[in-house]
Amino acid sequence: MSELREVLAANGPQYVMLGGLIIGFVFGYIVLRTNFCAMGSISDFMTFGDFRRFRAWLLAGATAIVGTQWLVYTDAVPISQSMYIGSSLNWLGNIIGGLLFGFGMVFSGGCVSKNLVRSGGGDLRSLLNLLVIGIFAYMTIGGIFAPLRAAMTDATSISMTSVGNSQGLADIVAQATGIESSVAGLTVGLIVAGAMAVYCFGNSSFRSSPMHIISGVGIGLCVVAGWALTGLAFDEFADTPIQPISLSYVRPSGDTLEWLQRYTALGLPNFGVSSFFGALAGGFVGTVSTGAFKFTTYSDINDTIRNLMGASLMGIGGVTALGCTIGQGITGISTLAIGSFLTFAAIVVGGMLGMKGFERALMAEA
Repeated sequence: MSELREVLAANGPQYVMLGGLIIGFVFGYIVLRTNFCAMGSISDFMTFGDFRRFRAWLLAGATAIVGTQWLVYTDAVPISQSMYIGSSLNWLGNIIGGLLFGFGMVFSGGCVSKNLVRSGGGDLRSLLNLLVIGIFAYMTIGGIFAPLRAAMTDATSISMTSVGNSQGLADIVAQATGIESSVAGLTVGLIVAGAMAVYCFGNSSFRSSPMHIISGVGIGLCVVAGWALTGLAFDEFADTPIQPISLSYVRPSGDTLEWLQRYTALGLPNFGVSSFFGALAGGFVGTVSTGAFKFTTYSDINDTIRNLMGASLMGIGGVTALGCTIGQGITGISTLAIGSFLTFAAIVVGGMLGMKGFERALMAEA
């Protein structure tokens, strides 16, 4: 492991770029071929009472938790350096951001990753949605919406230093019990992931659906691979250390737009940008290989308005909550950060509210 770390750290940007492309490609291909979709999973159980895709989402999270906490336990990933494990809990941002994101993804026909994969399949509607998501994400990071977001965060964040070194469940349990944080993380991770797996496989229709099982495990392993790559490439003594991170697609939508415009100044794409391009390529190859590639666009003006509104809400909400259905719903919860679980729940609730709002909008147009 130490030899691999030395190699990756010595050539971090190159390996992270290449690894991001490969991991993103596999992720995009799996999403395309298995129809993995968080928004679709909410639609399934609300409309048909079918929870299989929702269970696939949870199985992806369970897989990511076990794999990530094992990487932390083996000292492969300095998880404390990730953006999820902070000393304060931005609970209101997690909730409001998650609600906005969940509501918006319904009107945009899917979350950011789903729009990304569809773009690879020729969906021009999804491509424009991604542009809007990226623009509104940057408007929320450091643009016109940034002061409001920062003010909300400053006013409502809760310091977690009294219960642990961070908002991570591993640190909280470690301080309460006196055991090492990595051991606590692996223990808690196995318990949480085990409960999620029991819920998933406790359903006979899910157990008898290989596609949903493969999609859940496959997506979860992609997240683990992202953590392994960036964690081993992290070098705290480097001029610009590579931050440990894994798959997430809201901020990378904006980062990709910036990189395309400022390549000569920015150099090689980071993990987020390269995995963005990789997922786009995975969607393209997946659709071409099945003969499903086809250029499509908005059906009418109302469809255009709905999609662009939803995309703007996803850009704002994803940054406010520090992630999306993948970035927080799988990558975030793999760190056992409390804020990630709050965001996951808020996205689901927001998606359910969005489904009801979408139905009312269609009825009003009829």
